[in-house]
Amino acid sequence: MSFDNHSALAFIHPQWPAPANVRALCTTRSGGVSGPPWASLNLGDHVDDDPAHVQQNRERLASACNLPAGAFGWLNQVHGTKAVALPARQGSSMPEADASYTGHAGVACAILSADCLPVILCDCDGTTVAAAHAGWRSLAGGVLENLVAQLGLPGNHLMAWLGPAIGPDVFEVGPEVKAAFVAHNPQAAEAFSAGGARSGHYLADIYLLARQRLKAMGVEQVFGGGFCTVTDRTRFYSYRRDGQTGRMATVIWKN
Repeated sequence: MSFDNHSALAFIHPQWPAPANVRALCTTRSGGVSGPPWASLNLGDHVDDDPAHVQQNRERLASACNLPAGAFGWLNQVHGTKAVALPARQGSSMPEADASYTGHAGVACAILSADCLPVILCDCDGTTVAAAHAGWRSLAGGVLENLVAQLGLPGNHLMAWLGPAIGPDVFEVGPEVKAAFVAHNPQAAEAFSAGGARSGHYLADIYLLARQRLKAMGVEQVFGGGFCTVTDRTRFYSYRRDGQTGRMATVIWKN
C-alpha cells in the first residue's frame, strides 16, 4: 500500500493491475476537520457529526481526487443487496443501495465503511468501475453477485480489490452467520473458526468469504485484504470497537 498527503490527508491506494485510466483509493481517519469521537476525516453524514464538518471533509476528498464534489455517487447503505447504475451527473438524493457502478468518466462510486468490507471492481479494459458495501449481511445476501450480474461482463474480464474491514482474528459472529454462508456454499465453512471465540460463536474471515463469492463468479484476480479496522486504531474507524465513530470512504472512478 502507499500513502499520499493532501492537506494532511492520508490515503490507501490499491495495489492491483488496474488499467491506467482507473483511479481508486480508501481514506483513513487522518486529514479532516471533525472533532471527537469522529476525528478527523469522517465522511459519513448519518453518524451525528456536524453536517458542516462532513461537507468540508467531502470537499477535501474531492479536491485530493481532482474531482468536483458532485462527482461522488454516495449511497444510502442499508446492508442490502441492491446495485444501482450511477448517471453522468449525480443528483442531491442518495439511492438506497449497497453497490454502484458506472461507465461514465469522472463519476466516483463511493462506499462508506467502519468494519464492513468495501469491494471495488473494474474491467480489464477500464470501461466500467464498481463498488460494493459487503458487510456480512450484504455479502451473504448476494450483493456481489447482483453487482457482477448488472455489469454484464464475464468474471475473467474483471478484477477486484478488498479494502479495510474487520479482521479474522476479531470478527466474532453467531452461528446464524455461519449458517447463512454455508447454506449458499458448504465451502464457506472454511472461513469460520471456533478457536478463540466464545462458546457457540465463531471467528469469521470476511476476506475469504468475499474471495469465495468472487471466485464462484469467475473473478480470479482479487487483490487487497489483510487489514483490520478494529485493531488499527490509528488509521481506521471501527464501529465494533468504538460505537459512535466516523466512516472511511473507498472510491473508484475512471478518467
